[in-house]
Amino acid sequence: ARMADDDGMMDPTVQSLLDSTTLKWIFVGGKGGVGKTTNSSALSILLSQVRRSVLVISTDPAHNLSDAFDQKFSKEPQLVNGFSNLYAMEVDPTVEQPEGDLVESGGKSSLFADLSSSIPGIDEAMSFGELLKTVKSMEYDCIVFDTAPTGHTLRLLSFPQVLDKALSKLMTMKAQFGGILTAMQGMLGAGVPGGEDELFSRLEGMKTLIDDVNRQFQDASQTTFVCVCIAEFLSLYETERLVQELTKHGIDASVIIVNQLLYPPSKQKCAELGSQHSVSPEAVAAIAKSLSHCRIAMQAKYVVQMEELYDDFHLVKLPLLDSEVRGVENLRRIGGYLTTPYNPE
Repeated sequence: ARMADDDGMMDPTVQSLLDSTTLKWIFVGGKGGVGKTTNSSALSILLSQVRRSVLVISTDPAHNLSDAFDQKFSKEPQLVNGFSNLYAMEVDPTVEQPEGDLVESGGKSSLFADLSSSIPGIDEAMSFGELLKTVKSMEYDCIVFDTAPTGHTLRLLSFPQVLDKALSKLMTMKAQFGGILTAMQGMLGAGVPGGEDELFSRLEGMKTLIDDVNRQFQDASQTTFVCVCIAEFLSLYETERLVQELTKHGIDASVIIVNQLLYPPSKQKCAELGSQHSVSPEAVAAIAKSLSHCRIAMQAKYVVQMEELYDDFHLVKLPLLDSEVRGVENLRRIGGYLTTPYNPE
């Protein structure tokens, strides 16, 4: 995917993602409020033009997909208005519990289920596993994940290890205390005999599924991660942490989107504003410069740092727009900047 131009520069667009015919999973992540939902929505529209079927999923509890497309979505895939092959859904894998969770008949939790639920991260891992199982069964050509802010995303990547540790702990407990716990369950009426076997088989089944998906995640031809950031210190720091973690987990990341960049108004814009307010275009340019000079200079400093740090990445630069990005037409406008570098003039 990392094709350089003749002058050795990486193509500053997302074209490499659109050219791939094998990509199955595309994660879009970054710090909160940098424009992940806008970019994942715009990217999914672009992908729908070159792929058979595309599903964009929001796993961010804030759920802004409905706002971005200006259409209400739910936890079931729904066709986006005006498209025949683009679907969207909003789920919360950190909260939603799958049906038939680790609860035995009669509504009483088994002792092993109670013990397993005390393992940190196990509920989240199981819920995410259920989501992956559902998504895999849908057989979409390409799936775009609009992920929760960075911390949640990094936890999501460690779920296979969480399940592995949970199974190991439970197996150790069963070997050491199995007889006593079963006897106690019978005495206390907590659960039914053999309930723990069902729990183990469910955990093992989920771990097999997540291991399988994890293998796909570590295959750069099937999975990639798009990092979205803004040109500020904290966002740059968070992006570097994310890239390091992705590398550690063996997950490909080759595209970084720098969003909300401020540029001086073009000559045409200065002329338009000047005629509206009966001042010269030069005066408009001077006022704009005095108001935004510091921020433009600060952003430029961080963009230079990013260009040096990520010289083997596709670094896509998006302008700060003069209006809120809502609705398909505005998302297509963003898509245009994702595929054709923005020219301030």
